[in-house]
Amino acid sequence: MLIEIDARGLACPKPVINTKKELDKLENGVIRVTVDNTMAKENIIKLSKSSNCESSVLREEEDLIVVEIIKGENVKIEEDTKVDLDNKCIFISSDKMGQGNDELGEVLIKGYIYTLTETKPYPKHIVFVNSGVRLTTVNEATVENLKILESNGVEVLSCGTCLDYYNLKESLQVGTVTNMYNIVEVMNNSLQTISI
Repeated sequence: MLIEIDARGLACPKPVINTKKELDKLENGVIRVTVDNTMAKENIIKLSKSSNCESSVLREEEDLIVVEIIKGENVKIEEDTKVDLDNKCIFISSDKMGQGNDELGEVLIKGYIYTLTETKPYPKHIVFVNSGVRLTTVNEATVENLKILESNGVEVLSCGTCLDYYNLKESLQVGTVTNMYNIVEVMNNSLQTISI
């Protein structure tokens, strides 16, 4: 069975949501999703992986990208190599920690992320939204420590809408771009979400 979805022109996270709805209904078969931007393509591929499906890019032009997802019994599933991770999500919505003095807040958030590298088990996910995306882009101290966490299996996710808002999409240095659908899914599937 082949299902085709045209998600061009849809704002994030609609391409992923529309694809997930069809993927959930499909027992075995192929879904071809047409999108018009790289972020939507990456989010569709992540959805495919998290749903234990295979995916490939069939066509990629400036405003026309076609992703094929294969769902079925003979799909090869990548084994999860992440070890010693606690099923919790750290949700960071600012590039500062706490209220009051901004300079102190910047020192505290750097110290917090450094301390995460020294404390095990690591969280399974760290999600960055709003000005928190500066910590995965322009803040060299936090980027360095987040790379240590990522190399140990922690999934570092930055909100794509937030990166666009702050004009930082091209500055992402660690982790991957995500969307609100995936953020909600990560938080819902975590045993605990800690907001910073």
